[in-house]
Amino acid sequence: MQLSNEELKKEIQRLKEKLSVTIVAHFYQRDEVFEVGDITGDSLELAKKTRDDDAEFVLFCGVGFMGQSVKVLSPHKRVVMPKVAECAMASMINGTQFDEAVKALNSAGISNENILPITYINSDVVVKAKVGEMGGMVCTSSNAKTIITTALKEGKKILFVPDRCLGQNIANEMGLKSAVIGDGRDIAAADIICYDGFCSVHQLFSVEDIEFFRNKYPGILVATHPECDPAVCQASDFVGSTSQLIKYIKELPAEQKVVVGTEFNMVNRLRPNNTYVLSSTKPECPTMNETTLQDVYATLKAIEDGSPINEIFVDETTQKWAKIALERMMAL
Repeated sequence: MQLSNEELKKEIQRLKEKLSVTIVAHFYQRDEVFEVGDITGDSLELAKKTRDDDAEFVLFCGVGFMGQSVKVLSPHKRVVMPKVAECAMASMINGTQFDEAVKALNSAGISNENILPITYINSDVVVKAKVGEMGGMVCTSSNAKTIITTALKEGKKILFVPDRCLGQNIANEMGLKSAVIGDGRDIAAADIICYDGFCSVHQLFSVEDIEFFRNKYPGILVATHPECDPAVCQASDFVGSTSQLIKYIKELPAEQKVVVGTEFNMVNRLRPNNTYVLSSTKPECPTMNETTLQDVYATLKAIEDGSPINEIFVDETTQKWAKIALERMMAL
């Protein structure tokens, strides 16, 4: 028999009280899933908070790379996911494609000794491990500028994977030269060399959307995520990570209109009035929205039955180097 959402919530609460499990939910999850989370936030924030949690199981509502990050930072924990959904951006680069990106730099006359790789946290654990083994580190959208500023002190070329938009936006903000592998520009002349990956949701926003809202609502503010196209970010009043966008918007006067260029579910929860989504279509992350309350319940029930499903495992060598890449970032 199919349970209603209210019945599922009651069952989920019952199982949470019975089991040693913490439910973790990313900001982009459906409202009903987000509401049952014990810990909520963006990807790195969640991995760090769960490290300090004492439950045996972490039930992670998000996408695959996020569950991997929790397992890497807390290898003693058992990490399960209602749906091991694949982030579209993270799936754009695997270990082999990372090696090919390094070879592209080699072909431009840049030796491995002169490459410092940085991977956005939205990447597979294997890519993080390869970056760590080359002396590089992970970054998030909120700390990318700090990470790149520190990295440039080594006098090396930055190989930035997988999000070309975040890499280019940081380069623009810092007054640095950037290039995207395969775009025809001289990558040897660039400070930051970007892999050609992107977030499909954040590609939905355009400068034309910004112009539409500014014409319709004079004085409206435009706030966007740095995964958006560089032209969109340059035309915005504020650019920031998920957590930074939330803080910026919550601190605005209630009467101030703002239009936001990021995932719909997060924007929809921000505040009831004078907040708009920067798109004529609904910018909803399809993989983040795969997880349902029924999936959360089924995952908890499997733990209760002694047969956990969708458990995340990372081999020892990959875990070692990925953790090094993550800890280099956190040390800064």
